[in-house]
Amino acid sequence: MKCVNHLLLAGMVAVAANAQANDLDKVIDSSSAINQSALQSQNKINSIADDMQSRLQKFRTLNKEIDGLVVYNSQLDKQIKNQLEEMAAINASMDQVSVIERQITPLMMRMITGLEQFVALDVPFLKNERAERIAKLQAMMDRADVSSSEKFRRVLEAYQVEVEYGRTIEAYSTLLTVDGQEREVDMLRIGRLELLYVTKDGSKAGSWNKESKSFNALPDTNISQINKGIRIARKQLAPDMLTLPIQAAE
Repeated sequence: MKCVNHLLLAGMVAVAANAQANDLDKVIDSSSAINQSALQSQNKINSIADDMQSRLQKFRTLNKEIDGLVVYNSQLDKQIKNQLEEMAAINASMDQVSVIERQITPLMMRMITGLEQFVALDVPFLKNERAERIAKLQAMMDRADVSSSEKFRRVLEAYQVEVEYGRTIEAYSTLLTVDGQEREVDMLRIGRLELLYVTKDGSKAGSWNKESKSFNALPDTNISQINKGIRIARKQLAPDMLTLPIQAAE
């Protein structure tokens, strides 16, 4: 009887142990499943966090770009405004240039006419050269291939040449009627103060008379001083004092 009881007890213990082992395996399996599920959840959370961090970084980068574009657009607006103002100023200047160009052509024509009249009334030195300069200016005014600015520059240049004549001395050779005969002479111009001549053979001399508009003969005593002045003008002698007949200033 006791043997049977021991067997029953051992069997019950074995059954209980086996049941506990099965329950433990289930618990372990459940725990593993939970851990696996938790790991997957954590991976998803990490992935979402990384994605959010990446999006946040992109958002910050875009914000910086937007801020930069705002500043850039503001600068462009200022530049465009300035360019529009410059365009308006240029258009106004172009309108003024058109007005000035219409006004400057008659002015240049009057200047050339005035220069022609001045040369005609002036001491008659370098007559051909000065007349040719004026003729070229008159012909230039009819040319369409020369700009108004270039025309004005040349007119001013001609005036400057005439101004220089008044403060320089010059010697040159030309033909002049002396005592009814055309003879080759050396001319001496002293500014616009005096115009003198001496024949090539040194026999006759004269000076321009502004009142009579003709050359008056000079005494032979003046010939040496005129020749000296001619050599000084041609830089053949150093500058020196000259004793010459000078008309009284009006």
